Amino acid sequence: MKKILTALMIGSLFSSVASAGTLLVGTDAGFAPFEYKDPKTNEIVGFDIDLITAMAKAVGDDVKIQNMQFAGIIPALQTNMIDVAAAALTITAERQKQVLFTDPYYDVGLVMVIRKKDADKYKTLDDMQGKRICSQIGTTGAILGKQVKGATVGEYDQMGDAMMELKMNGCDSVLVDKTVTEYYIAQQGDKDIMMVPHLYNPKQNGFAVSKRNTELAAKLNKGLKIIRENGEYDKIYEKWFGKKAQ
Repeated sequence: MKKILTALMIGSLFSSVASAGTLLVGTDAGFAPFEYKDPKTNEIVGFDIDLITAMAKAVGDDVKIQNMQFAGIIPALQTNMIDVAAAALTITAERQKQVLFTDPYYDVGLVMVIRKKDADKYKTLDDMQGKRICSQIGTTGAILGKQVKGATVGEYDQMGDAMMELKMNGCDSVLVDKTVTEYYIAQQGDKDIMMVPHLYNPKQNGFAVSKRNTELAAKLNKGLKIIRENGEYDKIYEKWFGKKAQ
């Protein structure tokens, strides 16, 4: 009898969390405007946070946000430490081997950020051959940087750290998401750096769950479909990015 009870307890720990009522959502709150800490309230806010909260609510669930380093988010999913990853995760073939993505919710692409004084020197990614590139650890920016011939890639815990390294002449460019770059430059009022107007690796973002948790993925997809149809998605999008171009 004791063995049966133990087996039931273990099974309950690893059963689907889709009906648990509260989803533990892992994020890295240093990637504005997708997820970051509000400097006034210290609460974690952002487009991803509003979106996953609305999706969960649409199917009757709540969310609890857990802040962690970006590099640890996929391992946390794989070991059942969190239920969902909401961290501006770009859907890639390599990541699809590790986790199960929801339907895409946002189109993304990478840009190169440089110092304004280098505008005539660095115009494309080819100009980074043999140079030093900075990016956030584990991101698609870091992956792309490692594909540049002869380049060395410095990886940082936070995108802001990579930007500071650029300003301090510690690297020649930063590879980062276009939306994040526009938001960062606007918020910081930074006149020393600029975004090179070319989009690399156009892809899509998705929320992620454990590959074993197909039920939760389906439930989140249902929530995403609901808020797209009732207009809630558009309201959240406009809050963070302004109205979509028609």
